[in-house]
Amino acid sequence: MTEQPAVLRVLSYNVHRWGDDREALARVVRACAPDVMLVQEAPTWWGTRRKRRAMAASFGLRYVAASARNAVLVADSIDLVQALHWRIWRPFVRRRLRLIATQLPGGAVGGRVTLGSAELALVVCHLGLHILGRQHELEQVLRGCRSFGTPYLLVGDLNETPDGPVWKRLADEGLVDLGVDAGPTFSSSDPHKRIDGAHVSPELSGRILPMPPEVADDLPKASDHLPLLIELHL
Repeated sequence: MTEQPAVLRVLSYNVHRWGDDREALARVVRACAPDVMLVQEAPTWWGTRRKRRAMAASFGLRYVAASARNAVLVADSIDLVQALHWRIWRPFVRRRLRLIATQLPGGAVGGRVTLGSAELALVVCHLGLHILGRQHELEQVLRGCRSFGTPYLLVGDLNETPDGPVWKRLADEGLVDLGVDAGPTFSSSDPHKRIDGAHVSPELSGRILPMPPEVADDLPKASDHLPLLIELHL
């Protein structure tokens, strides 16, 4: 029987549709050496699966599950089981004052992994730009997280700073914010606000690790967001 890891390295990253400097992005991911990568804004449109497999291969990972623009990639040593993916209801048209804009479909994806002698779920989402819509979307995401029946890590681009209602709802759910002291995540070229989150069930322990120093120059070129490298243990 394969010995299960006692510590799990999870990389949460909005990769900006894999549309910036792909070589810089690959260097960042490989330097982080994640066991699991939870992707927001994975490439879409023509050849979606082909692009995502190619992206994963450039990182030395495998593409295993996705929903909307979220994806899960894993290292060869990791098995993701009971993968669940669900669409998040989101109005096609978003109105704010005189602004009318369309929105791409929302979604979340996750699955179970084994950590030591226990199972946990890893879930990734990308919430929308409308403040009331985000709260409705989050409730759908949390129902999916609870459906695993295990402790879980929820990561994602929340499109909201920590003083907003989505972050309060996550705290009310009993989840622990791992990124309190991690600093801003957007934008990568001028980090000034924290809109990317990593929250865990209280049964789990974790921390945000610093980025490897050798990729400092690659971070602004790789994506418009900064990644979160998470170390999980029971």
